[in-house]
Amino acid sequence: MFGLVAAVLAAATVVEKCAGAQAAARGVYGAAWFVVLWGVLALLAGLYIVRRRLFRRPAAFMLHAAFAVILAGAFVTWSFGRRGTLHLRTGESAAAYAADGGALLPLPFSVRLDAFRVEYYPGTRAPMDFVGSISVAASDAAIAGDVAMNRIMRFRGWRFYMSTYDADGGGATFAVSCDPWGIGVSYAGYALLLASMLALLVSRREGMRRVSAAGALRGTAVAAALLAAVAPARAAGPPPVLPRETADEMGALYVCYNDRICPLSTLARDFTVKLCGTCDYRGLTPEQVLSGWMFWYDEWKREPMIRIRSADVRRRMGLDGRCARLIDFYPVMKAGEERLPADVDEKFNVVSMVGTGAVLRIYPYCDPADGALRWASQVDALPEELPAEEWIFIRRSMNYVNELVARCDFVRAGDVFARMRTWQQQRAGEALPSALRFGAERIYARADRSSAAAAVLLVAGFVAFIVVCRAMALGRDVGRRAATVFAMSVAAALCYVTALLGLRWCVSGHPPMSNGYETMQLMAWCALALTLVVRRRFAAALPVGLLVAGAALAVAAMGGSNPQITPLVPVLASPLLSVHVMLVMISYSLLAFLMLNGIAGLWLARRRPAESARLRTAGLLMLYPALFSLAAGIFVGAVWANVSWGRYWGWDPKETWALITMMVYALPLHGESIAAFRRPAVFHGWCAAAFVSVAMTYFGVNFILGGMHGYAA
Repeated sequence: MFGLVAAVLAAATVVEKCAGAQAAARGVYGAAWFVVLWGVLALLAGLYIVRRRLFRRPAAFMLHAAFAVILAGAFVTWSFGRRGTLHLRTGESAAAYAADGGALLPLPFSVRLDAFRVEYYPGTRAPMDFVGSISVAASDAAIAGDVAMNRIMRFRGWRFYMSTYDADGGGATFAVSCDPWGIGVSYAGYALLLASMLALLVSRREGMRRVSAAGALRGTAVAAALLAAVAPARAAGPPPVLPRETADEMGALYVCYNDRICPLSTLARDFTVKLCGTCDYRGLTPEQVLSGWMFWYDEWKREPMIRIRSADVRRRMGLDGRCARLIDFYPVMKAGEERLPADVDEKFNVVSMVGTGAVLRIYPYCDPADGALRWASQVDALPEELPAEEWIFIRRSMNYVNELVARCDFVRAGDVFARMRTWQQQRAGEALPSALRFGAERIYARADRSSAAAAVLLVAGFVAFIVVCRAMALGRDVGRRAATVFAMSVAAALCYVTALLGLRWCVSGHPPMSNGYETMQLMAWCALALTLVVRRRFAAALPVGLLVAGAALAVAAMGGSNPQITPLVPVLASPLLSVHVMLVMISYSLLAFLMLNGIAGLWLARRRPAESARLRTAGLLMLYPALFSLAAGIFVGAVWANVSWGRYWGWDPKETWALITMMVYALPLHGESIAAFRRPAVFHGWCAAAFVSVAMTYFGVNFILGGMHGYAA
């Protein structure tokens, strides 16, 4: 029954992808047979717990009881909870809401939207929060307050959440729910689950400490693949650029880019990465590459630096190598052939915008129409009421720089850039980032080399793997000198990743856990930190940690570019974000360790059975905190979802696959009930194969199934 439930959950996510969320909600998640399926599973589990007399082990019994309480809370919500949406225009009142099924149901009070506003990050049009001021009136009481993202308003058991707003800003849609009993029971289950997991971790008779006492751990081994890339050779003599010092002065300008104010060096870096897939080009800094396209467009359009991934597109363009020149695009476009792929077309458009100056929104001005701060490029339309001196500066300052560059007067060009920066500071004032954040971002742009770091870590991990395997085959421990070198490598990598995360945190103003790139860096940090903690007890932790961290950084750098640092999406502006992501990333890091441990255990199962058995013990020691971290992360996420969206579980594909992963990894912990898992080969094989569910949870959902967690992709 346990396996059947997991299979139904996996199939339901496919149904949701193919037929839509409404079809999955009606046919699976909201159907009576689905509730009965969970009820039968709970009943059979309860009977088995009684048969095994699990109540003699208080911590384990409390853990299973916690899941029963959580299921009971979900059943109460399904049976008695009410949920729907309420759309209001400013000044409008309503006394009914639209239920999830579409029916209009009455409210025991009336609700009025008094005002609605969108709060923006300073100096940009990036939304920081959506705030609706509402009044709720019953026959004998009335209240008024604000509803925003992660800010709930409550009245007599009913709760109001911000959902969406109208395009014209004149109205908003609120989620409404009434579920006092279901939420209370579910939260009680979460609290019981947390207490029982802690008890299992510290109890001497159960869980980790019982497994740890069962057998000593010595040298172990892991297996992994080596990633390597060979960079193509470059021809000598790059096209003309600004001197490094002058280009650096240009990079110190402020620019409105990607809905935030940042150094021009950030735009230069993203531009260079987008075109050629690396942070620099032929020894030139990103600022120099950008300056080349700005001031020597005719020379640079003949430079083969635009990377084309598709072999078919390269064939159509008549390319011999992987990189194209800008002039290679012209024959394809003139021939009237089918449109180029979106990523290739985007590169052509970005280069064109740099050539015209349209991408350089470096001029702040106060709009006379509404007094708001705006940022413009040299070619943007400007208000007619703008003062003449500002109009002239915006239109002609960069032309003057162009004249100086043409005369090779780079010193004066650098002085003009410095004067332009002073002008920006005078006009934008407090809307600019602090000097600390601005400087941190410039350092980050130079320091972030995730691809190179990933390659170094993977090579080091592979070498460490060979050394550990050789030592194990000879029946001895890894040499002290080799272990010290590997430990120092892990420590150096940890310092580097810590610096990157710290800089990114300083720049963005929020913990770096809001998208796929950041969570992969966090996973690398967790893997390295855990390696240093367990390396003395678990010898294979050194190669495993290097390999897991290298793989995580390689995934972060996948595609050749990392996500730009953007203002935090309003729904992510919650203190629970850090807790939720940190717990899940710790779990994923440990499960990756466990997968590599399983591969090594399978390899040793016939050659050295005793070592394979020790690896099983090591795997169990990792599995307990991995599974408990995942469970805690899931239920912290449920609390966060309840605060943000008014429901603690919505069967989103990410939620569903996280639950499947938890179920899959829970089975090997039940070796007393399932005898097969007491055999090392079966345990290792399961743990190695089970990582597919982790990959599906993280990558498959983000890139295939979609869902409400799409913002974190």
